[in-house]
Parts: sequence; C-alpha cells; structure tokens
Amino acid sequence: MTLQGIATLPYRFDDLDALMDRAGIDVLVVTSKHNAQYLLGGYRFIFFSAMDAIGHSRYLPVLVYIKGAPDRTAYVANRMEAGEHANHPFWTPHFRPMAWGSVDSMTEAAAHIRDHGPAAPRIGVEPSFLPHDSAGVLQTAFPGVGLQDATGVLERLRAVKTPAELALLKEASERITQAMQATIAGARAGHTKAGIIDRLRREETNRGLQFEYCLLTLGASHNRAASAQAWQPGEVLSIDSGGNLKGYIGDICRMGVLGEPDAELQDLLAEIETVQQAAFAAVRAGALGGDVVAAGQQALARQSNRACTDFFAHGMGLISHEAPFLMTNHPVAYEGTDADAPLQAGMVLSIETTMLHPTRGFIKLEDTVAVTAGGHDLFGSDGRGWNRGGTA
Repeated sequence: MTLQGIATLPYRFDDLDALMDRAGIDVLVVTSKHNAQYLLGGYRFIFFSAMDAIGHSRYLPVLVYIKGAPDRTAYVANRMEAGEHANHPFWTPHFRPMAWGSVDSMTEAAAHIRDHGPAAPRIGVEPSFLPHDSAGVLQTAFPGVGLQDATGVLERLRAVKTPAELALLKEASERITQAMQATIAGARAGHTKAGIIDRLRREETNRGLQFEYCLLTLGASHNRAASAQAWQPGEVLSIDSGGNLKGYIGDICRMGVLGEPDAELQDLLAEIETVQQAAFAAVRAGALGGDVVAAGQQALARQSNRACTDFFAHGMGLISHEAPFLMTNHPVAYEGTDADAPLQAGMVLSIETTMLHPTRGFIKLEDTVAVTAGGHDLFGSDGRGWNRGGTA
C-alpha cells in the first residue's frame, strides 16, 4: 500500500496498531490539536492556532484512525481547511472539510466510522479534549459501545522523537535562550515586569517562535506574574518561558542580575548548577528514568540551601509535560509511571532546579535535554550563568 506523504510522519503505523491492540481499541478518534498535528505529520490550522471558540461552538479537528487500515484514515476539518488541503494535501486518504463546530465535526467522524470501521467498534478517545456534545454524538451513533481512554496510547506513540522532531526542539530552545539574553541585556533599572515580558514576547516572535508564556521574578519576590514592579540595581531576575516552533515547545529558565553578581549570588547559582549537572550525568539510553531524579535529589541534599530548593524533571515535546513521566504529582498531577522504565534515545526531558531564597529571591535553571545512546544532548545551553542587565 502506498500513501502519499507518510514517509515524513514522526511515527509508524505498526507501532500505533500495537499500542491500540494492547489497549483494546479498534478505532482512534483524536480531537486534541497537538495529537491531530502529530498524526497529520506537523500540520496545524493557523486560524485556530491560538483559539478554539467560534459562534456558538468551537473548532474541533477530528482524526479517525482504524487499526490496521491506514488507507481508511480520515481527517474531519473546518470548511476553511479545504484551501490548506488544496495547497498541501494531507496524507489522510479521506478528507472531510465539512465542520464549523463540535457537533457537526463529530457527526462527520461518526459517519466515517460507520462506513469504514468494524460493525461494533471499540472506540478510543481523548476524554480531556472531547466536548460533552461531541461525546454525545458518538454515543448516540454507537449505542452500547463504551468510549475508552486513548490518552496513554498517544503519549506512548509520541514519547520517542525522530531526528526531525529533535531538530525542532533544539532550534526552539536555542531561539528562546537567544531571546532571553537579548531581553535581559535590554532591561534597565526602572523597567517593569510587564514591560520586560512584552520585550521577551517580541524577541521570541522576531525569531519565528509562537510565544507561549513568560514567568518572571525581580528582586527578593517569588511572585512570577506580570506587574508594575520595577527592576532595581543589584536585584536578580529569573525569566522562565516556553516558545513554540511548529508545535514543539522549548521550555527554558535563565537568570539575570542588574549589575555584577556578588559572591553570594555566584554561590547560589553554583548550587543550582551542581544539581543540574548531576542530573544531566545520569541521562543516557538504558538508564532508569528514576535514576535521573535520584541523581538530582542526592546532589540537592548536599547543598547548603537545600531547605528552600526543589528539583524536578519531566518529559517534553508537543506539550510541556509528556512521556516519560518521571515523578508523581510534582507539581503536575500525574503518576511517575516511567520512573522504573529505561530511558530511550530520542526521549526529551526538561530538568529544573528552583531555589526560593528568602532574601535574594527566585533562582532557577531549567534546561531541555535529549537522551542519546551514549548520554545526552543539551539544547539551548547558552546563558546558563549570570546574564547582566542593561548591557545592550
């Protein structure tokens, strides 16, 4: 069977079929924008990139995949996406640009399942991304068929990145660090948190990133929300931001200081760096995910400011917390199911150490790390020391 465009997909149908088989799913109904993008091979409709609501309903892309039958895959799209398909055809053999809202999109998906799926399909959905009215359409179309949670299937499918995905994550991380360094260098005494965040937004946008967020602190405060607080000489700045490059997120935190860092600040950031480096050293294919966490925590336990410092590691990719899941409920509410599983080359981690110092403020490094056969590759590694403000 030949399907146009599948050579560039970041996954293999055999792997997806095996995951569905283990989960007891015959038909996969994907409704999250990130997983639809992944299964389509990188496409996301720009009109709804930053919003979903329209009229009385919402945009709901639906990708229907039938186990073992890629040639019956359908993409149910918004009507305006017909133009996208005309310019760059989707690989999916069935394209249904018939929808404006969540009910009509799922009605089209249900019709496709009836026409091309098994008689009594076991349907897997993404519960957190399935509107109530859309779920009702599916349940009405297939009475007596329970909808199964396919979240784990898609998480496992995305866990190991291809070289093309790794290149996007590396480029996103590098552009974020460049934007952060330019923002810190351009910030001066009296510049507010809100103004500095706006500067970072422009710097990331000018580098081809879609700005996601910025968490910023100044001085002794631990409050990371935008405000009119102004940066003062001698104070620290922490800047934590996610930038999106073609759907892939870089998540980085860097530190700045207005003036020269004194000996105490040098020591505090050195503690953070010691913990980060200990965790980096444990990253390699075949090592248990929990070994990375243990290495960071053991290094943290030896630091003078351990009582006000926290270590955390999580998976990265299309979303900011995805497989591998290394820690339980820390701070995001999920189970650390991969702590006892070996890391695989191509997995990507975010490793972060955060100090809430009582007098010097919020001091943190967060880095994006790819697992390799022999160790790790650090993405966006510039600016990991003290960046000086007001130098631009």
